[in-house]
Order: sequence, then C-alpha cells, then structure tokens
Amino acid sequence: MPRFRLLIEYNGGRYSGWQIQKNARTVQGEIDRAVRTVSKRREFELYGSSRTDAGVHALGQVAHLELYTDLPPESLRRKINDELPADIHIRRIDTAPHRFHARHDALARSYLYQISRRRTAFAKPFVWWIREALDVDAMREAAAGFVGMKDFEGYTADDSEEKSTLVLVSGVDVAEAGALVLVRIQGSHFLWKMVRRMVGVLAAIGRGDLTAADAAAFLREASRRPAALAAPAAGLFLEAVMYTGETGPGPLRPVFRD
Repeated sequence: MPRFRLLIEYNGGRYSGWQIQKNARTVQGEIDRAVRTVSKRREFELYGSSRTDAGVHALGQVAHLELYTDLPPESLRRKINDELPADIHIRRIDTAPHRFHARHDALARSYLYQISRRRTAFAKPFVWWIREALDVDAMREAAAGFVGMKDFEGYTADDSEEKSTLVLVSGVDVAEAGALVLVRIQGSHFLWKMVRRMVGVLAAIGRGDLTAADAAAFLREASRRPAALAAPAAGLFLEAVMYTGETGPGPLRPVFRD
C-alpha cells in the first residue's frame, strides 16, 4: 500500500487537539473525513508526529498516510484540501518509504510561542497578551537552564510512574520582534503541557515574580507552580518536525507580525 508524508498547517482554535476523539472535533478527524470522501475508502492509516493539545496551532505538523490510490501526490493534496475546512491546510504531500513513521522516525520537534506586549485587535487568537513589562534578558538567562537532558516531571501533567519524564532539550531561544516576545523550544520530544508550563515560568521570570533559580528548582523537586503558571494554548505553534538529514526551522520569526 502506498505511503505518503503530509506537511500540515492549522489554526487549532476550533479543535480539541490533533488526535481523533469521540464526541469532539479534532484536526486528525477532519483530515480523516476528507481522505474518506476523496478516496472512497475506509481502510487507511493516518498518523501524526505530535499530539497537539486543544487550541494549539501548527505550522509544520507532519503525518503519514497509508492509502490505496491511483492519484499522484499533488492531485491527492488538492482534492483533500478541497474537502477540508479553511483553518486546516495540507501544504505538501510526498511519497514516502513504506517504513516511514511520522512519530517514531522524528528526531526533533520545534515549538514556537508568541507573547504580545500590547493589546491587539487582530492577533488575539495567536498570542498571549501580557500587560506587565517583561525583562527579556532575565527570560533568556532562565531559558538556558532548560537545555540538556533534564527531568521535566515538574513541568508536565504526565505520570512519571507510567512514562519517563526525561527529555533532551536542544535549545530554548527568546527573541523580541516589535511588540512580540518569541520563545522557541526545540527537543527530542515533549511531554503533555510541558511547553506551555515552561513558557509560563519564563513569563513569570520576565515579570519579576520568579527567578532563574526558581525555574531550575522546579526541575529538581515537585511543585505546583509550573501548572498554575501554564501559558494559554492560543500562542503555541508546532513549528517544525525534523527527520534524518533535515535541519531546523531557520531564523526565529513571528507567525504574524504584531
């Protein structure tokens, strides 16, 4: 059965995350429905690289699709897009090796978070507006403490008794772009709510409510503070997923200039 690699972007605001759920509208569910309509087939495999949460967006979600079809990749892409709502778009479809697996073969993932330092009439669904002044240098100092192989049990809602909470974070970058503060976090994989809690802690440091030492302490000992400080989903984007031979997402830029 032919296997394809899909590159997908979506506005997650209307969806209960990526993964198909009963009695909930999801991004995977919408693509699944579109593939069924286009192919007239019920048996196929659609699997995403990352299970983004409710309200989280994607610039470069990757999925594999195993499907019997005579359509060439570009024709398949156009037909599926014709059946999708406007807030989900298949950017590319390429043929893939039969053993390619979107999730298991991924070597690294990159998430981008957008904080706005001003009230905005247009970008609200894609930023977290913080009224208070932010010390970006303090945020950068604290961000460096996340890099490396660390135990992120204090930054996740996952159960450490059922799943390892060790994650290799290869980089955390904090940059300014006009009224925006951008946070890019790259790592081998990410735990449930981990990125949003990391950003929430960094924002608290920027406001002066916490220090870099506090952020490091949350890595060493259990605390409810990261959960209470978690950033909202609206500002979070799955930016890119990297596989063997592929580089990162390039220069840090805003999704929409504020």
